Amino acid sequence: ENFMSVWEILLIGAALAMDAVAVSMTNGMTDPRMRPAKALAIALTFAVFQFAMPVVGYYCGAVFASVVERIAPWLSFALLAFIGGKMIVDCILEMREKKRAGEGAQLPRAGKPLGAGKLLVQGVATSLDALAVGVTLLATETQAGLPFHAAACAAVIGAVTFVLSLAAVYVGKKVGDKFADWAGVAGGAVLIGIGLKILLEGIL
Repeated sequence: ENFMSVWEILLIGAALAMDAVAVSMTNGMTDPRMRPAKALAIALTFAVFQFAMPVVGYYCGAVFASVVERIAPWLSFALLAFIGGKMIVDCILEMREKKRAGEGAQLPRAGKPLGAGKLLVQGVATSLDALAVGVTLLATETQAGLPFHAAACAAVIGAVTFVLSLAAVYVGKKVGDKFADWAGVAGGAVLIGIGLKILLEGIL
């Protein structure tokens, strides 16, 4: 029986979560004193988007698929490049400010605190490729079969994203302490890199 297995759904979830994991790590790096509630909010945001996008893709079906495939990589790149670029600029400006204030002055770590708006943008940018997965689930269900309903498959993808993203925030916090001032620059570069990866995958 050549239906899609539960393990394949878990692997798809892990693969889709990678962009969210890298962004979560970046968020942890730039805010080493982040409270557990905020770490949970970050992981939950990515999980909700990774759950919702395949469901949307599934129900919109083939009509939506061709449009999404054309726009999604460019939209993801534009959003992540904007956030990443802004992080780098903020960090450089803050380091200049620190130099002007004198070497002894301790300013907060680079970048403004992660607000709800920026987090939602990150959630959208890292989950757009999951729309196409929703269409894939629809095609698989029609041709061979799914282990359970597409919405339940999407819930598994969301759960995998939640666990991996939450762990990534804490890894980022530990790594961030070593990077100090340069965390913002490194984080911004990572976001731009992820955006480029999504764009190149979409084009190729």
